[in-house]
Amino acid sequence: MHETAIVGGLMRILEQKATRHGVARISRVLLKVGRLCAVEPQQLIACFEMFAEGTVADGAELVIDVIGVRGRCRQCAHAFDVPRYRFECPACGGNDIEVIQGQELYIESFEAVSREADATVE
Repeated sequence: MHETAIVGGLMRILEQKATRHGVARISRVLLKVGRLCAVEPQQLIACFEMFAEGTVADGAELVIDVIGVRGRCRQCAHAFDVPRYRFECPACGGNDIEVIQGQELYIESFEAVSREADATVE
């Protein structure tokens, strides 16, 4: 289950950012995940809850924004949404498709309480 490795890395990043910004507690994390990353959002949430226990993110809400797949035809340059992983250009029928969206996996932002006041950190 690679969700465990992903959440382990996510927690390292959050703890580093929390230290750098003087954050006392993280209350919410917005994660962008492309559909092609092959991760299960519910497993990410379960792993996050487990890894966050006893850390600055203990009790934080993990919000996952799943990003759809988009492609660009290398023959005609048409950009389009890729339905059901069908990598075929609807404009020319070509199948030499470059993925331009759907492989993302990053922290968009997190909400936190600093040692001095509430803050949103990006």
